[in-house]
Amino acid sequence: MIESFSVPLFEGERKIRVYLPTDWKDNIYPVLYMHDGQNVFGNEEAISGVALELHDYLDENDVELIVVAIDQNPGERVNEFCPWINGEYTAKFLGKPSSEGGKGKEYVEFIVNELKPLIDSKYNTNLNETYMAGISLGSLVTTYAACTYPHIFKRIAGLSSGFYRNQEEIERLLKMADLSQLKKVYLDCGTKEGGEKLAGPFLETNKAIFEIIRQKGIEAELKVIEGAEHNYQAFKKRLPEVISCLLSR
Repeated sequence: MIESFSVPLFEGERKIRVYLPTDWKDNIYPVLYMHDGQNVFGNEEAISGVALELHDYLDENDVELIVVAIDQNPGERVNEFCPWINGEYTAKFLGKPSSEGGKGKEYVEFIVNELKPLIDSKYNTNLNETYMAGISLGSLVTTYAACTYPHIFKRIAGLSSGFYRNQEEIERLLKMADLSQLKKVYLDCGTKEGGEKLAGPFLETNKAIFEIIRQKGIEAELKVIEGAEHNYQAFKKRLPEVISCLLSR
C-alpha cells in the first residue's frame, strides 16, 4: 500500500510517498527514508520512465519496513543533494567548474525536524530504527545525514554514490564525525559509472569514502559490480541485496 501527501519544502510543495506493510496498523516497523521519490515505486511518474518498483519487492517478500520516498525537484537536484557548493574536486572531475550545491544541509534538516516527526505521528514507527538510502547524489546527502545525525540514521545505503560533487568536504566530515552509533553502511559502485573516461575516478571516490568509514570500525561493505552502469536498470537489480543488508542483524 502506498499513500502520498504534500509538504512545504524550499518555498514550494513536495510530494511524499509512503509504502506501508499490509498490517502496518497492528505492529511497529523500522522506517527507511529515500530520495528521488518519483523513481522509488511505480514507473508511471518515474523520471526517464524506469523506477525501482520497490513496493513489488517488499510485497512479494513480506518485508517488514515502512519506506518514505521524498520526490526530487528535477531542476534543483544537485543543489538540494549537495550539502556544500561544488569545489575544486568537482571541477577536476567534470573538467569544468560548478557553482551548484549548498542546499543539502537544509534538506536534511527538513527530513529530521519536519518530515520525520510527521511520519512518526501518522504511522506505527520504531523510533529506534530509522534508516536512509540514496542513489548517486542521493547517497552523498545520505552519508552527510549519517554524519550529522548518527543517532537517528543508524543504517545507511548508497548506490553508485556521487561523492565527487563534495569529495573534499564529505571526507573531512567523515573523519571528524562521531559515528559510534552508526550500525551499518552499504555502498556499491559499478565499473562503468559515468562512461569510459569517468569510470575509474568515480570508483576511486567511492573507495576513498569506504576506507574512511572502515577505519572507524563501522560494519561496512563496498560492492564493486563489474560492468554495471549508472542507470536505474542497474540500480534495480541490486535492490534486494541493499534491503537485505539494511535489515540484517
